Amino acid sequence: MELEHSPASSSARRRKRRSVVASLAALAVAGAGALTALATTANAEEPAAGTTAVNGYRNVAYFTQWGVYGRDYQVKDIVEAGMADDLTHVNYAFGNIHHETLECFEANKAQGEGPNGSDGAGDAWADYGMGYTAADSVSGVADTWDQPLAGSFNQLKQLKEEYPNIKVMISLGGWTWSKNFSRAAATPESRANFVSSCIDQYIKGNLPVIDGRGGPGAAAGVFDGIDIDWEWPGSPNGNEGNHVDPENDAANFKALLAEFRRQLDAYGAETGEHYELTAFLPANPEDISAGGWNDPEIFESLDFGNLQGYDLHGAWNPSLTGHQGNLNQDPDDPREPARQFSISESLAEYTGNGIDPAQLTLGLAMYGRGWTGVTQSDAWGTATGAAPGTYEAGNEDYDILKNLGTEYFDEQVGAAWRYDGTQWWSLDTPQSVTQKAQWIKAQGLSGAMWWELSGDETGDLNEALVAELGSGGPGPQPTEDPTDEPTDEPTDEPTDDPTDPPADDCTAAPWDASTVYTGGDTASHDGHEWQARWWTQGETPGTADVWTDLGACSGDPGPDPTDDPGTGDCPAAWVSTAAYTGGDEVEYGGHTWRAKWWTQGDTPGAGEWGPWEDLGAC
Repeated sequence: MELEHSPASSSARRRKRRSVVASLAALAVAGAGALTALATTANAEEPAAGTTAVNGYRNVAYFTQWGVYGRDYQVKDIVEAGMADDLTHVNYAFGNIHHETLECFEANKAQGEGPNGSDGAGDAWADYGMGYTAADSVSGVADTWDQPLAGSFNQLKQLKEEYPNIKVMISLGGWTWSKNFSRAAATPESRANFVSSCIDQYIKGNLPVIDGRGGPGAAAGVFDGIDIDWEWPGSPNGNEGNHVDPENDAANFKALLAEFRRQLDAYGAETGEHYELTAFLPANPEDISAGGWNDPEIFESLDFGNLQGYDLHGAWNPSLTGHQGNLNQDPDDPREPARQFSISESLAEYTGNGIDPAQLTLGLAMYGRGWTGVTQSDAWGTATGAAPGTYEAGNEDYDILKNLGTEYFDEQVGAAWRYDGTQWWSLDTPQSVTQKAQWIKAQGLSGAMWWELSGDETGDLNEALVAELGSGGPGPQPTEDPTDEPTDEPTDEPTDDPTDPPADDCTAAPWDASTVYTGGDTASHDGHEWQARWWTQGETPGTADVWTDLGACSGDPGPDPTDDPGTGDCPAAWVSTAAYTGGDEVEYGGHTWRAKWWTQGDTPGAGEWGPWEDLGAC
C-alpha cells in the first residue's frame, strides 16, 4: 500500500554502536548540476551559540515500542547519539485501541496476522515491565524488582529529567493499530469515553498492574500530550481490516480532536500544565480529502501536525524504482498523474486550504525503500522485485544503506538515492536533509519530524537538519533564551515619568533597532503597537512577519464603537501571565474574547489562527 506509515516499516539495527559523531555530516545543496554522484560528505558549521536547541523550530522523532528487541535500540541511545539536546518531542509509538471497550489499554499480547491481528495486542512489558541495568539506563541506575514503573516509560521519564527541553507524546494508532479509531470516534459518548481512558492511562499515569508493575499514578509525568496517528479516516487505503465510515469519519475525526482538546485542557486547568495534541498528517490527496485533514478547524484543537514526507513510492510496485520522499514532482515519472506524489504538492493541499504553515512540520525518513534487479542508476528504471531488508523486504535503515554503492542526488527533484549495480534505494541523506531543511525555512514550516530513531543511531541525518535549521533567523516557535535578553534599557526609552503614557498614546516603548525582542514583547512604531511573534532584532515592525500589528495607539484598537456599541459589561482584563482554558472570557481592547483552548501569553487578536475568539465590543 502506498503512503504507508507503519510499525513494520522501519527495519532493524544489525549492530550496536555506542559512539557519538563529533562532526556534522551536513552537505550544502549541490549546485554543479542536477544529478551528482557523491563520494564524500562535508562538515557543516554548528548552530550559533545563544540559540535554543533548534533555533525556534520543532524537531520531533518517533521512538518505537518494539525497537528495544531485535533492533536493540533503547532510550539511552538517543543520548549517546548526541540527539537529546536537539529534540523537542519524542513520540512513543504506539498505543492501541481495544476492540471491545474502544478504550486505551495495556496488555501483553502479541500482534497477530490478518484483519483481526491487532485485536487486544499490546506490549506492556516493553512499555513499563522490562527492567534496565545501570549500563542501559539513562540515569545510570539499575531498575529494582519492585518499582512500579520500568521499561521504556521509565527511561523516557529519566530522559525528560536530564533534558527538560523534550516533550514526550504517546502516539495512538499507526498503520497496524488504527483499526478501531472509526468506532471509537463514532458517537459523542464513545468519543468522551475513549478520550477519558487515554488521558487516565497515559497523562494521569494510571496503569493496570501487570506482572507486578503499574498501578495508580505509576506513569504520571511521563507523557506531555497525545499524538493521533489514525491511518486513515474515511479512506480505504489503510491496513486490512480497518473500520472505515466514508460518510461520517471526517466529521467524527474533527469531533474526536475537539474532545481530546476539551478534556486535556480541563485536566490541564487542574495541574497548571498545557498538554499538547498533535497528529500525523497524510500526504496522499485522496486520504487528505477523505478524512478532512486540511480543514483549518481541526487546528483549533491541534497544537501542530506532522506532514508525511516519505513512503510516496516503494516496492509495493516491485518492477519500478522511484523516489519515496521527493520535494518536487519528477518530470521523468512515468506513472499516471494522480500517482505522481511530491512533498510540495502535499503541503499545498494544506496551506492552500488556509492552514498556517507554522502549524506543520515535515516528516523525514531514517530508512530507505529499495528494489533489486535494477540495471540503471537513474530513477524509474525496471526492477525484478523488492531489495532484501533485515526485517522487511524493500525496507532498510539509513545506517545500513549509507555506505552501499554510490550516492546520487537530484537537486531539482529534491531526492537522493544509492545504487550498487543491482540494488536501488531511495532514502534521505545529509544532503537531501539539508535541502529539505532549507525548504522548511522557506515555506515557513515549524520544523521537522523523523520516522524513526533507530534507523540513524549515530545521528548523522539529525545533525544535518540541526546544522541548517540552527543557522540564520529563528523559526516560528517562540524562543526563550536568557542570553538573548537585553542587559540595558532601550536607547529610545522615554524620559518622562513611567506613569505617563508615551507620545501618541502608545503604551509600549518605541521600537529600537538595536534591541532584542522575544516572543510576546511589544513595541510602538509609526503610531501602532506591535507584538513580536518570536526572537527578532533590527526587523522593522510592518516590514517583517515577526511583528503582529496590535492596532493604532488610540486607546481603542478595536472596531469603531459607533458600529458596535457593545454591552457595557466587560469581563476581567486579559493578563499575559495568566493561564486560560477553553471557554474562559477576558476583555482586551474594548472587546470580549473567549479562549478556544489552553493559552498563556497569546495576545487576543494577535494572530489569525490564535487561541482567542472575538465576541465583539463590550
